[in-house]
Amino acid sequence: MKIKLKSMALAAAMGAMAMPAAAAEEVKIGVPSWTGAQAIAHLLGAVVEMRIGGEVEYVPGNNATIFQAMHQGEGAIDVHPDVWLPNQESFTNKYVKEEGTVTLSSNPYEGNQGYCVSQQFGKANNITDIADLGRPDVAMKMDSDGNGLGEMWIGAPGWASANVNEVKVRDYGLMDFIEPVRAEESVKTARVKDSIAKGEGYAFYCYKPHAIWYMFDVMMLTEPTHDPEKYKMVQPSDDPDWLEKSYVASKDALKEVQIAWSNSLPERSPAIAEFFERFSLTADDVSSFAYEISGKGRDPSDVAREWVEANPERVDAWLGL
Repeated sequence: MKIKLKSMALAAAMGAMAMPAAAAEEVKIGVPSWTGAQAIAHLLGAVVEMRIGGEVEYVPGNNATIFQAMHQGEGAIDVHPDVWLPNQESFTNKYVKEEGTVTLSSNPYEGNQGYCVSQQFGKANNITDIADLGRPDVAMKMDSDGNGLGEMWIGAPGWASANVNEVKVRDYGLMDFIEPVRAEESVKTARVKDSIAKGEGYAFYCYKPHAIWYMFDVMMLTEPTHDPEKYKMVQPSDDPDWLEKSYVASKDALKEVQIAWSNSLPERSPAIAEFFERFSLTADDVSSFAYEISGKGRDPSDVAREWVEANPERVDAWLGL
């Protein structure tokens, strides 16, 4: 009997040694193209690695790709770091409300969107309102390629806001004067810098928080006050005839911006999911991060790690300590 018990104990011990150590919690963070999202993505990752001891992978993607991956719940992408509402409402309506596969944070910060020119260009040409971009003399000064239309950057490919801005250019009556341009945000930033240096005209979609307010002397143009009756936006993800069915002729309402994560994450990485539930930032936080990255050319990971080390009490609160 003693021999049998010893054999069983030995087998159990050998089995225990053969079992792998408990795997660290892990998360794959979606990284959209705009700087604020990149900053928040790396801040989330820094907290997971430095304070939770988890593993992080950053996955570039646009809104549609990230939401679809979170919906599938297979761990390809677990979190979207910067969901702007109502801009991305077509995605949250589908995956948060209808499918119930994605969770939206309840701790948003405030965002404001509009259109900007440099203070230099605006003051020299008496440009204060979006309608001023439709003046032929102003449009001519914004025409860098000689096609008779002034260029205005409306956002990057894949941005829901770029779709809104395209509709706005049309419904503000600017299409005969303005050419809406989609390009990556880095292209816009370089063009703003170049236009100021050369004293040229340039207009662009802008928003707060953003590094642009620290980088250049720019001004946001006035628009007609937000009116729900004049703001009927249909996104391409909802209807292939979105452009024809949309009508937007007033300023955007102030935004709520937050993170979102896959409902499969709490089961796979509960500590990370609990951290996401408590996570919150201010618009000033995000502008500061964005300036360090875009304005000073610093690596997002370095900025995030430095911030985590400098703000232990805020991080403790996110972790429930």
